[in-house]
Amino acid sequence: MHSIVISGTGLFTPPHIVTNEELVSAFNAFADAYNNSHRGEIERGDLPPMQHSSSEFIEKASGIKRRYVMVKDGVLDIGRMMPVIPRRSEDELSYTAEMATYAAKEAMERAGKLPADIDLVIYGASTSERPWPAVAVEIQSALGCRGYAFDMTVACSTATFGISTAMDALLSGTASCALVVNPEFASPQINFRDRDSHFIFGDVATACILEREETATADNRFRILDRQLKTYFSNNIRSNVSFLTKAEPGITFDRFFEPDQFFVQQGRKVFKELLPLICTLVDGQLQQMKIDIKEIKRMWLHQANINMNHFVARHLLGRDAEFNEAPIVLDEYANTASAGSIIAFHKFNQDLAPGDKGIICSFGAGYSIGSLIIEKI
Repeated sequence: MHSIVISGTGLFTPPHIVTNEELVSAFNAFADAYNNSHRGEIERGDLPPMQHSSSEFIEKASGIKRRYVMVKDGVLDIGRMMPVIPRRSEDELSYTAEMATYAAKEAMERAGKLPADIDLVIYGASTSERPWPAVAVEIQSALGCRGYAFDMTVACSTATFGISTAMDALLSGTASCALVVNPEFASPQINFRDRDSHFIFGDVATACILEREETATADNRFRILDRQLKTYFSNNIRSNVSFLTKAEPGITFDRFFEPDQFFVQQGRKVFKELLPLICTLVDGQLQQMKIDIKEIKRMWLHQANINMNHFVARHLLGRDAEFNEAPIVLDEYANTASAGSIIAFHKFNQDLAPGDKGIICSFGAGYSIGSLIIEKI
């Protein structure tokens, strides 16, 4: 049986920063304007007033302090509360393809690979600009890779599911070197008018090169020892945005700003239901591999919520984790959906020694969980 390695990673960070303070200022101004325009209904008790947000609330609830976005224009405009994103022509590279190619080039450089070496490109993200043609094929063309390419999504677990899918191709021989990209252009799916979610997502792109161990020449490479994937159906993290929306009877423009057209979650239910599933899966994976948790030097966990990360790390270790045991990047990047655990892995793996083991674990809507046990070569 061949061993598969991650031989290079890449990260693209968008050019614009939106701080909690900026978001709060805009949201509170919007809330005041809303309450003023609906004063009569609110005073009669027919409509609840919008409550103010605060930076303290955001940081306590999520651990997020700021986020990067591809487009800042419009986000802080209380008359819009939505980024202004011009449609690109069909002759231009799409936004997510552009993001992905930046990350891919860094991953290829770290892996010592040329575009001609890559014969599989997987685009894995929680959202996509379009249903077809596949953005992966556009990325393949832009980079000059050969072989085949396709898009896939398992929401916030797509990076680990994409890596597992690439492994299958490498083990079967249908590919010899794979590129998995996770361009998360997530800011347009935020409901900036909702106090409980206006701060959650940021934009980013990550990339991983996977290949058989015998072809890998990079200095910093990681053998994948085991992979576990699991899904459970739940509506507690959902978005109904779809091409079907415009076909609904009686559709009006306002329909596109209704809450279900954005990211919606039942946070308490997610915390209560998903966390035990994650812990059970990883516990079982370690037991099956006969690996003691003391052998795990680092956990690169999904960067959705600092309280969830602390819970998982505390369960596995039996104590609170040190930063170098379970690094956090969501304070800077916010929730970046499928890319979060790969950002953490990309930024915090250079110091590990040969033989050191770690876990890349993602989890989210579906519910979906993907866990990889890796070892520094």
